[in-house]
Amino acid sequence: MSVSPFVTHDPSDESLRVLESSQLIEHILERFHQTHRRQLPVLIALAERVERTHAGQRDAPTDLSELLMVIAEDLETHQQKEERILFPMMLAGGAPMIGGPITRMLAEHAEVEEQLASLRLLTGGFTPPASACGTWRRLYEEAQVFHQDLLNHMRIENEILFPRFLPSP
Repeated sequence: MSVSPFVTHDPSDESLRVLESSQLIEHILERFHQTHRRQLPVLIALAERVERTHAGQRDAPTDLSELLMVIAEDLETHQQKEERILFPMMLAGGAPMIGGPITRMLAEHAEVEEQLASLRLLTGGFTPPASACGTWRRLYEEAQVFHQDLLNHMRIENEILFPRFLPSP
């Protein structure tokens, strides 16, 4: 098994919780936004190659590259909203209306979780068949890394960053 070039050791939630909001946002931008922008083109290219090479094979993934392209497009749009609207509002100390954009981001995170469930399903839980070639195995390894990264990314925003700017219940 090869080691993904995208595997990173993340700080603990405890160390993230003590960061200033500006530091946490910087961490999210560098660790997750930039990483996802590097991961997805690699995944799409691998999926296209595996789908083309193994077309018609019983266990070969189908429509995986298509799903990854949709995820890439949706994720880029989502990250742009955070980078251009939400994070600047947070860096300015928040605003009375910040709940609206946060609520929208939370809803989009729920949609992404559905896409990630589809990714898991299309890859058989990221488990290639015994006969899979190296490219196919790498595709599933990298897809699993991406899946976990994106889940961690959303969890950090949902559980650590966003609550700092929402009124207490």
